[in-house]
Amino acid sequence: MLANTEVRFVNTHTDHAHELEAKNLNIYYGGTLAVENISQRFRPNSITALIGPSGSGKSTFLRSLNRMHEAVKDARVEGQVLLDGKDIYAPDADPVRVRRRIGMVFQKPNPFPMMSIFDNVIAGFKLSYGKPPGADYKEIVEYSLKSVALWDEVKDRLNVSGMALSGGQQQRLCIARAIAVQPDVVLMDEPCSALDPVSTLKVEELMRELRLKYTIVLVTHNMQQAVRVSDTTMVLIPDEKRVGHLVEVAPTSEIFNNPKDARTADYVSGRIG
Repeated sequence: MLANTEVRFVNTHTDHAHELEAKNLNIYYGGTLAVENISQRFRPNSITALIGPSGSGKSTFLRSLNRMHEAVKDARVEGQVLLDGKDIYAPDADPVRVRRRIGMVFQKPNPFPMMSIFDNVIAGFKLSYGKPPGADYKEIVEYSLKSVALWDEVKDRLNVSGMALSGGQQQRLCIARAIAVQPDVVLMDEPCSALDPVSTLKVEELMRELRLKYTIVLVTHNMQQAVRVSDTTMVLIPDEKRVGHLVEVAPTSEIFNNPKDARTADYVSGRIG
């Protein structure tokens, strides 16, 4: 059973990231195949970027990595997603525990509107664990906000609504909320698409720092962002039936400078997409 049998607090988190792997993954919405036969091992302590044209299944694939796609009626997968060798789709795997270990940051910053900055950060931890012996909410909030370089900006107004922050600060707040639960993997679905250039650069710098502790998988439409932050890039291209296929995966520098597949070359050069 894939489970967090131990509550791990902020002062016990190690810098050892965990291994995530998709094996022969097919993703369906009802009877419609959306993504076909993807196998990929995500290297720990690195950032893997998913790029490709709209409709290639990038976000669908990302959401399958922590079972978030199951929020869509009739969505299902065939194949496996392994976290440290254990299948998150096994019959005895708890989706709630899966999502604790494989956190997600969404495209649009989504602080809880009726909560303060402090309560936004600690909300996921409280929902997951309550307040076990030894847990210090203040310590967890401070650690999480420092991890996203937001502590110095908000430490004197933790009781202010999270909605009072700028867009870039809100996104970093949402990343802090994901980190507070102490996941093993962080998934990011176009986390900068709604941000201005200055805020985008701050979040990109944050991603590079977070990969020292986490395995990160990033969906981005911004190919320059993939070049700036990722170690490895996966290219998904849809076929004539709009089914997404993984056509190439390689170190990011190779994808953009010396792609092996003609479809990759067409996409990164702007000829398709």
